[in-house]
Amino acid sequence: MVEIILKNFYIIYMGVNTKYKNSVFSSLFSDPDILRELYCALENVNLPPEVPVKINTLQDVLFMDQINDISFEIGGKLIILIEHQSTINPNMSLRLLMYIARVYEKIIDRKTVYSKRLIPLPAPEFFVLYNGADQYPDEKILKLSESFESTVSVGLPEKTNPSLELVVKVINISHGRNKEIAMRCKTLASYSAFVGKVQEYEKEGVGREEAIKKAIKYCVEHDILKEFLEKNGTEVMNMLILDWNMEDALAVRYEEGIEDGIEKGIETIARNALAKGLSPDMVHDITGLDIEAIKNLM
Repeated sequence: MVEIILKNFYIIYMGVNTKYKNSVFSSLFSDPDILRELYCALENVNLPPEVPVKINTLQDVLFMDQINDISFEIGGKLIILIEHQSTINPNMSLRLLMYIARVYEKIIDRKTVYSKRLIPLPAPEFFVLYNGADQYPDEKILKLSESFESTVSVGLPEKTNPSLELVVKVINISHGRNKEIAMRCKTLASYSAFVGKVQEYEKEGVGREEAIKKAIKYCVEHDILKEFLEKNGTEVMNMLILDWNMEDALAVRYEEGIEDGIEKGIETIARNALAKGLSPDMVHDITGLDIEAIKNLM
């Protein structure tokens, strides 16, 4: 059932304009001036309006089953990658490492990699903006090195400075959190308020589609993203439903995958125990499988 749902989502995904898959978030922040304001808010810095911002999000390929939310350059010196998440993925550092490699491929002539001169690269910074329903700190750092396996077991010392590292700053942008950042970027504050309203209606027991409709109506009436929602109300509905339902389906598939793996592992243990001459009753005590299932394995 889950595979059918995912396949249907994939067909929808491939059939709509990529900006819809990019989510409401990336549609809102597709303007260079707003991106400059967002970056300044996240880093608490000031950049004059004449500093150019160039969007270089990879729109022409699917990467890691979805398109990155936002990638942009500031003055040709800095690349900012921003992912928006309603659930925190512990592998974001790895995903962003793979993504930044693709971005560099896009902006640099491959032939120059073999030249004798040093290629100047815009320095990268990585952000994940979280506004899910689960509790999460205002800010947290994720590091690629946290994924590296320990070498102690093979007799090698742990390295304090790994040869490869990528640091991601996760910022909680849920409504009411990190108020200083929200004050510095009105669009971000309005977006957080809108998503917060959807979550509020869902907590009251309203279905997802109806919750989004009510949130759109409320925000238009209270001048929250009014112009954007009036112009793109239907698209916003489609984007949120597709994005959140896909996320739920993937979560179900992941959980079912774990359950299948555990079940197969128990069956393997049972077969091995039977092969060693243990009785069905003893295998039942060890694995918890019912006697009939154990006899079938025999």
